[in-house]
Amino acid sequence: MSLSPPLAVSTRRAPLAFAWMLLLACVLALTGCPSNTKQNDGLDRNQYAWSGAIRWGDFEGAMNLIDPRVRDANPVGAIELERYKQVQISAYRDVGATRDNEAGTAMRDIEIGVINRHTMAERTVRYRETWKWDPTAQVWWLTSSLPDLWAGQ
Repeated sequence: MSLSPPLAVSTRRAPLAFAWMLLLACVLALTGCPSNTKQNDGLDRNQYAWSGAIRWGDFEGAMNLIDPRVRDANPVGAIELERYKQVQISAYRDVGATRDNEAGTAMRDIEIGVINRHTMAERTVRYRETWKWDPTAQVWWLTSSLPDLWAGQ
């Protein structure tokens, strides 16, 4: 049984037509997605850097992401930094977050696993990060200070 010429031509065009329809569907789907702006990327980058510094116990490095006005108002002394060296971070979990790009604010609720290096006792601490967009410097700053890993102790 042979195919007639018109049917053979339409069968060859079907994959091309399907590809064009798929491409059109993808383009239409992407137009509904919010675009990643420099501001969004900056927040994600700084939150990632902050959580990495805390996870690895680099509290002095983490302080570079705190708003300079907050750092100046609440300086962390040498004794406090030594206290941070007495703990090991075992977990850093994001348990909830909000972001308001119009207001230039963001918050993240964090659960931190903390191990006392001397007693090897582990406990969990809750911490809320608050972030503020600085339009002049074009950077997100943390407006809360270092987490209080000894809350209630």
